[in-house]
Order: sequence, then structure tokens, then C-alpha cells
Amino acid sequence: MAKAKKDIVEKEELQANTSTKLKPGRGPEQPQQNTKVKAAKESKTSTPAVRPRLSKEEPIILITNDDGVTAPGLAALVDAVKDLGKIVVIAPDKAQSGMGHAITIGTPLRMVRVNQFGDKIEAYSCNGTPVDCVKLAVDKILHRKPDICLSGVNHGANHSINVIYSGTMSAALEAAIESIPSVGFSLLDYSLEADFTGAKKYARSIVQQILTTKSIDKHLCLNVNFPAVTVEQLKGLKICRQAYAKYEEDFAERTDPTGKKYYWLTGEFVNFDKGRDTDVWALNHNYASVVPVQFDLTNYKLKEKLEKTFNLT
Repeated sequence: MAKAKKDIVEKEELQANTSTKLKPGRGPEQPQQNTKVKAAKESKTSTPAVRPRLSKEEPIILITNDDGVTAPGLAALVDAVKDLGKIVVIAPDKAQSGMGHAITIGTPLRMVRVNQFGDKIEAYSCNGTPVDCVKLAVDKILHRKPDICLSGVNHGANHSINVIYSGTMSAALEAAIESIPSVGFSLLDYSLEADFTGAKKYARSIVQQILTTKSIDKHLCLNVNFPAVTVEQLKGLKICRQAYAKYEEDFAERTDPTGKKYYWLTGEFVNFDKGRDTDVWALNHNYASVVPVQFDLTNYKLKEKLEKTFNLT
């Protein structure tokens, strides 16, 4: 009796395994086969499946500026690199040119999500300085350090002595202080109708090279300036040093409608440096200047001299 029952069970299992079944929305399933036999047949008749490669984690590109979140230069920079990684933008809600490395201490900081660059790009407007934007991005938006920080494209020059006053470059330097490779971009054209074609081309090239360079210096900070010429006239990139130049400043004295005096800063940019390896020379000869900058302001030559000449006792 037990043997007969066993034979019936085995027969039902065999029928279940070899019968064709129909499932909703699908064609008939093929009869199951012995796994070892099936593998042996496939090894003779088909090419083994290739395991897909796991793609690297998408780099995070933080972008800011000092001209404000609606500036055309910022839009141009976002457009130039938008497919090179995950873009996160946080920029001042108004122009902050000349703010240098200022930070906000006595006023609350606020951020507002904006749709300035389309649904696919995360963007924020901030009532703080460019440096505030970088600090907030790392601590409150990204919760990690981005792979690179870009600042600009600034409307106007940030070559030579301008780097000291520049909010664009201070944002980049703040990122470098936080061990984030960074680049500040500027175009020598203050017009809102400025042509950013050349700036976009070379900005993209620079960012690609940084993102693909192994063992990149985590404190790297580049000050990149573009001459106001067409992309056809741009001769390429030139690695430079900062020129010794400054503004011969003057404060124009004027009177407002109520009769009270006020003063308007004016001045003329004067280059005292005749070297052919400076950013001013490169820009005057239609090259985009690339100056590596740092936040260590120590004058090491003078330090050595003072150690020998000062009475230190």
C-alpha cells in the first residue's frame, strides 16, 4: 500500500514538472529541466553572460558665485558641466561682489529652494555671502564634502590684486580650506549680455581634468580668468603667476538730492609687472589665465630674512 502511494506521488510530481502552464499576461512556460543538464547544454551552445560593470559613484559638483543666483554667468557655468556629475547650486540672493572672505555672524542665514536651472538640478538661494553659501552647502545640504567646488562665472576681472577682494575667489578658497578642490571662473566682461561660449568650453575642460586626475591635491584652488573675446580668438589656457598690479583709487565726491555729501569709489587699474608669465600678460594676449592660489599668506622669503636680521631675544 505504501509503495503504491509513493508511485502515485512521484507520477504527479513528474507531470507537474513537465506540463505546460499558462500565466496571466505571459506565454507558456517551458518544462523544467535538470539544472546540471541545462547548464551543460548552455555552455556548449551559447556565450556566457557578461556581468555588467558597476559604475562609479557620480561626483558631486557644488556651484556658487558672488553675482547672485540669477546671474547669466552662473547659468553658463551650470550648463557647461551639468552632465559631469550631480550638480548642487547654492548662491547669494543678490550681488555680493567685493565681499572677499566675509561671513555672516550677527544675522540669521536663510536658504530657499529655487527652480532656476530646471527640475533636475538642486538649487538654493541664500541671503548670505559666497563663503556662507559654501559653508551651508557642506554642512546642511550635502552633509558631506563635494568632489569639486566651482565659483562663477564672474562678470568682471578677478586677475592680479582683484583676487584679494573677490567674493568669487573667496568662495573657491573656502572650499580649498575645507579640503575640496576648487576653481573660480571670471570673464573680463561686466555686461549681462556677455558671450560665455569660450568660458564654457574651457571651464568644462578644466573640470573634466580635475575630476579624472588621480590623487588630486585636496587643497587645489585655481583662479581662472577669460579675456572678453570670441571663442575663435581664444588661444587656449596658460598657467600663470599673479601679476603685481593694483588700482590707483579715487573717491568721487557728490551731493545727493537732500544736499548731503556721499562718495563713489572709482579708480584705474595699473599694471607694474612686465613679466610674460603673469595673468595680466596672458589675458592681454587672448589666453585664459590659470593661477594656482592658496590661503597661506605667509611671505616665506621675508620670514627667512627676518629670522636672520631680527633681534629675537
